[in-house]
Amino acid sequence: MSIFLNSTYGVNKLTPKQILSDPILFLAFGFGSGLAKKAPGTMGTLAAIPVYWLFAQTDLLIYSVLTVIATIAGIWICDIAAKKLAVHDFGGIVWDEVAGYLITMWLVPCTWQTVLTGFVLFRIFDILKPWPIKWLDRHVKGGFGIMIDDVLAAVFAGGLLVLLVNYQWIS
Repeated sequence: MSIFLNSTYGVNKLTPKQILSDPILFLAFGFGSGLAKKAPGTMGTLAAIPVYWLFAQTDLLIYSVLTVIATIAGIWICDIAAKKLAVHDFGGIVWDEVAGYLITMWLVPCTWQTVLTGFVLFRIFDILKPWPIKWLDRHVKGGFGIMIDDVLAAVFAGGLLVLLVNYQWIS
């Protein structure tokens, strides 16, 4: 018995092997991080850090294009994954956390302080879901619904992170 994986996922009882071998599900599950038994959203956000680091090696225009592509593609990725699992916004679908972290980090320098603070802020907004995030989470369905609450949580977290950097509370 593994402490990391369930034996099946969703109403359609997909196995970890099925999820990891399906390119859409592999992405939706954050490169496998969403298979974690506990805190899959946090694991998905952790999986986003190397993606962020790679994107951060480019200039702002390329980072922006890649982040927008990841976010828009996420609507489709999450929608297909939810249909394959037969569960709307299944906890293991964490592509929304990957895109959300990229959005959170969009306008700040890549330092260990911003990586850590951005992670914490994004998780706080994603977990607590202050208004209107919670309303969107409850009322918007499909792939767009899976993505939009994390996008808004990321905008809130990213805005606060930009303020922290601009006021030099972190570097």
